[in-house]
Amino acid sequence: MSDIPEKLRVLLDYWIGHNREHEEEFQEWAGRAALFSTEIARHLAEAAAEMAASSRKLEKAREILEKSKEG
Repeated sequence: MSDIPEKLRVLLDYWIGHNREHEEEFQEWAGRAALFSTEIARHLAEAAAEMAASSRKLEKAREILEKSKEG
């Protein structure tokens, strides 16, 4: 049971990095899609924004985990 915080830290780091990769890819493809469909581009841009929001939540969870180690 004591390995859960460390495993969670590793997972959070991985998920945050993975989300950022997807966010960048969505933004890139939104730019490409804009050449033929503003609607598709908008949805991809929205997906990128939602991925960024998800990453911020994961970062907050990681921050709380790190603080729990201190105290």
